[in-house]
Amino acid sequence: MVAIGFVAMFGRRGVANDLLGALGLDPLDVMGTLGVVVVAHAFYNAPLVTRVTVAAWESVDARAVETARSLGASRRRAFVDVVVPQLLPAVLTGALLAFVFTFMTFPIVLALGGLELATVEVWVYALLRNLNYEEAAALAALETLLSLGLTYAYLRYEAAQAAGSRGANPPPREPLVPSLRALLTPVRLGVFAYAAVAVVVFVGPVLSMVWTSVAGPDGLTLAYYEFLVRRQVEGTAVQVKPWPAVRNSLLFAVGTLAVALPMGVAVAVLTTREFRGRAVVGAVAMGPIAVSGIVTGVGLLLGPVFGVPLGGGYRLQVTGTTAVVAAHAVAAYPFVTRSVAPQLGRLDPAMVESARALGASRVRALVDVELPLVAAGVVAGAAFAVAISVGEFDSTVILAEGSRSYTMPVAVERYRGRRLGPATAMGTVLLVVTSVSFVVIDRIGGRFEDG
Repeated sequence: MVAIGFVAMFGRRGVANDLLGALGLDPLDVMGTLGVVVVAHAFYNAPLVTRVTVAAWESVDARAVETARSLGASRRRAFVDVVVPQLLPAVLTGALLAFVFTFMTFPIVLALGGLELATVEVWVYALLRNLNYEEAAALAALETLLSLGLTYAYLRYEAAQAAGSRGANPPPREPLVPSLRALLTPVRLGVFAYAAVAVVVFVGPVLSMVWTSVAGPDGLTLAYYEFLVRRQVEGTAVQVKPWPAVRNSLLFAVGTLAVALPMGVAVAVLTTREFRGRAVVGAVAMGPIAVSGIVTGVGLLLGPVFGVPLGGGYRLQVTGTTAVVAAHAVAAYPFVTRSVAPQLGRLDPAMVESARALGASRVRALVDVELPLVAAGVVAGAAFAVAISVGEFDSTVILAEGSRSYTMPVAVERYRGRRLGPATAMGTVLLVVTSVSFVVIDRIGGRFEDG
């Protein structure tokens, strides 16, 4: 969907060039360049960094800031010396995730850069298409070793930074524009100037995709959505149909949530406990962050999908929906962990000790005391799990069994091979379904937090 949005906005016949032409300016020719690929990855990763950082910001101990101000520190000095150290692990986590995701990129480069800007992922996929499984596995293993090394180095650093950081009293929210006079301060003007750029880069592609889905050569049209309806009604069994793609995406998302949420919370609990070798355990548990969808797909394809011999003529074989959900859950549960673990680590241990002193078991203290206090992180982790499952393309395109397992991202890619209109229509459907899913999760999570 990111690739389709950028084509719709920055392509030769995209919205940006239409606006430039109306102003009498020369058109942009950025498709296939490194610049548009980099900006597309910034678009893709910015919300991820935001969610990780917001969760940490809400865990900042405002009492420490108040103490610094009472001792004479200015607002700037209090922010640099007190707030930044509490936010730094989350900011670096977002930076690491953005780097690793860009390093392991596949569909964006494939769509916007082509083979001239091919990454390791693109070559692994090309080898798989040519049935060179051994070479694909070797290349994927080298890529994964590098990613795992980066992830392990950061987790060690984060553990050292976060040691002893406990307790949370979130700072109060302030309006961005408390008054017109306050709006004219240099800081807020800078924020709004950056926001204007963000609207063009981050909001523009989404709006362009939606606009292109209803804009034909002769004006507004629903022809592209009519194409989706005709494909659903008249399409053959081997063609990608819209409704099965939507149904499969939702089915896989529910399955992923059911597997990844408890797994991620359990790993978060484990990695926030004090024991010898915690850093190594945390690095191993968070390893899937550094494993791309292509690598996960290759591993499942050469293992459970093809079958693992058990002896006696029996084979363990996992295919279809189970294989896809397993791949999505492996990709999603580390993000649940990353959303819950920082908040668990900052809880006051005295609350758990009080519950234990009153006779609560360790599990009861976790369920009744700790998890309700980190409900925001659990909800954020659930949103991550759904988002990753609904948007996962890499492993799905490898593990999907014909049109029966195609998801919405795969459908978008298949329709793009025809012309841009049907792909933008399917991308808009994907956008609507994802947005509704987020609203449902936030509403359910809000009730959980209130409870």
